[in-house]
Amino acid sequence: MSRIPFPDQEFLDVHAPAATYYTTGENARVRTRTYTRSRPEIPAMAHFDASRHHRRASHDDKSKARRFLIDVEETQRKILEQEDTDGDFQITINDIGPKTMKLGTLDSGGFRKIDVRGTYMLSNLLQELALAHDYGRKYIVLDEARLNENPVDRLSRMIRHHFWNGLTRRIDGDTIEVICADPKNRSPNQNPRIYIPHGETEMYEYYKGVADRRKHMHLEVISLPKDITPEYVKSINDRPGLLALAMRKEIDKEGHTNFRGEPFVVPGGRFNEMYGWDSYFAALGLLVDGRVDLAKSMTENFAFEIKHYGKVLNANRSYYLTRSQPPFLTDMAIQVYKHLDPANQKENKEWLRRILKSAMKEYHEVWMAEPRLDRKTMLSRYRPSGMGIPPETEASHFNHIIAPYAEKHGVSIEDFDQLYNDGQVVEPELDEYFMHDRAVRESGHDTTYRFEKVCANLATIDLNALLYKYEVDIGDAIRDYLDDELTDFEGRPQEASVWLERAKLRRERIDKYLWNENESLYFDYDTVKEAQTTYESVTAFWALWAGCASVDQAIKLARHSLSKFEVIGGLISGTERSRGQISIERPNRQWDFPFGWAPHQMMAWVGFDAYGMQEIARRLAYRWLFTITKAFVDFNGVVPEKFDIVSLSHKVEVEYGNVGTDFKFVPREGFGWMNASYQVGLSYLNTQMRRALGTCTIPDILFEKQLARERQAQSPQEREQALLRRRNSEIAARAITRDGEEATTRISTDTGLGGSINFLCPPPIV
Repeated sequence: MSRIPFPDQEFLDVHAPAATYYTTGENARVRTRTYTRSRPEIPAMAHFDASRHHRRASHDDKSKARRFLIDVEETQRKILEQEDTDGDFQITINDIGPKTMKLGTLDSGGFRKIDVRGTYMLSNLLQELALAHDYGRKYIVLDEARLNENPVDRLSRMIRHHFWNGLTRRIDGDTIEVICADPKNRSPNQNPRIYIPHGETEMYEYYKGVADRRKHMHLEVISLPKDITPEYVKSINDRPGLLALAMRKEIDKEGHTNFRGEPFVVPGGRFNEMYGWDSYFAALGLLVDGRVDLAKSMTENFAFEIKHYGKVLNANRSYYLTRSQPPFLTDMAIQVYKHLDPANQKENKEWLRRILKSAMKEYHEVWMAEPRLDRKTMLSRYRPSGMGIPPETEASHFNHIIAPYAEKHGVSIEDFDQLYNDGQVVEPELDEYFMHDRAVRESGHDTTYRFEKVCANLATIDLNALLYKYEVDIGDAIRDYLDDELTDFEGRPQEASVWLERAKLRRERIDKYLWNENESLYFDYDTVKEAQTTYESVTAFWALWAGCASVDQAIKLARHSLSKFEVIGGLISGTERSRGQISIERPNRQWDFPFGWAPHQMMAWVGFDAYGMQEIARRLAYRWLFTITKAFVDFNGVVPEKFDIVSLSHKVEVEYGNVGTDFKFVPREGFGWMNASYQVGLSYLNTQMRRALGTCTIPDILFEKQLARERQAQSPQEREQALLRRRNSEIAARAITRDGEEATTRISTDTGLGGSINFLCPPPIV
């Protein structure tokens, strides 16, 4: 940690959070603009005797680190005018400015000018100016160390001190105006509303009081019925609202009881609510950064959802009431438990018991019950109930599906939407389409050709691996953490052996229905057609994360299947062959090739590491962190929702865009699970890898010898395919240096690279 001395305090960390850096030390004495004619107050250390003769550049003490004296508004104006040539309020490698700016040093009172050069330092300068402006600073003293900081350290620091705070929400009277905002609400009635669970009388009265005190909000407080049916959920689609989460009672200084919402982390951007599996991965990052209480609160919110809404919700909005998401609660609870203060062991065990009771309720009533449970295979599916068209989607999202039916009935698409949602027209094929669409959204993988028009019928490897982990986690927790003492909500004692036997049986079914020995890969199983599908999905590696693969299966996955998914920037969601040809009529889907997502990476790291393949885990972690770091360095600190990891680009034009890329001056949030993947991923790197990451060393160069060894175990065909994928990645990555827009992954691909790799034969090296 770099520190600088000040006259009135011994040291100040030059990499301190902005809230500290711009309000203490020299910057505490730099005043905001006043409306007097006096000169702005400059830091005392900036003054020097200009009447004395000095040799050129002798005003600065060469033994000290450089520090600049900066006029915030004027410097911001100059840097945007000179460097932001595309007018997006960011400094990136796509801007064609001179990439250099002179700043005056502090010790010379701004007289001596030093060049600040390069995209990275200039974009950091722009970000620091924005942060200083947040704290009302007109003039600042800025350490050069904040501009040329190692990008790995800077990004990790921003996540730890800024991004998590920017993404943290809670639901109570103090925050209700912010958290109720929902850009997905397309209903005519835009009044904010909150739905309160049946039986939560105190909570209902609390929010009614909030509504009375804040009449300007027009807040509607609605009590949910005891039984939440698909019919009821459809009936309130024109009145969407927030679903209440857990609250704690607090006593204020006057002795009055008040309610305060349990905090949680949102994904970011338009996702301004608590999501299911997003929250699990965010919690892993929070634990790395020491935010144990926040991760614990998120776990509490999940238990609240299971108790009152019957499941861990897709997210806490009314239109998600019938849908869940991939289940991670047991591992989330155990990871939090391991980080709790051991001095409170008794309370910690009671907390874990309570959360696992909720997980058992979810297991039995959601995942091991119809319609999600397939009785023949005894494997589970994403198969939520629901009626009508999902209201949270963009207005035109389903037009291509609805159009033929609207034409059939001789009405407009808008009129047909209303008729169909009201049940005035019956179209069984359309009912089935939306059943599968709801299942896709419950899977978290919306959208992908893997699940197109079939998802609700599939016993997927990802879901059943997660449920295997539930069974093992509960059994192990009873035995290892809870002294063989756990009951369900009905008071029935739970035995570790019973839960571990359930896991054993599920593993046998996974091997029977999902494992393909010839392909050395897990595939989904179509419970209607009674056959495996052929889509090659990276979720096959979830079996390693869950521990349901044998050692032999793990070796085969690594030796014969890993190369199908490993590209320069990490693990792709699915293979290009499985995705198929792309066109205007058959556009890219964001959970297909060539996209990479944080959850897939993180689970693979854990999985390979658990089976003793640490080299692979570290390499995959480095690839992903390289992708994030390279974008952070080249594109003004961007941390997006996802990447095209073949062309190493965050510029994607797919069905939902890319959250986290649209900001001015400085990123404020990143994206929840992307932030977490960076913090967790760093724990997999050794010192050499971390240094290489700081200089953005290309992964294939860093791991050249390791990759060569692994290729020896592959067949000639596997080696040829892996080489082709690597060459395609190299060509795509080079495109961005010639034309930033050429590396954009578009809705469809008609030619070459402008659509992120659609090669059917080996292209020439250029």
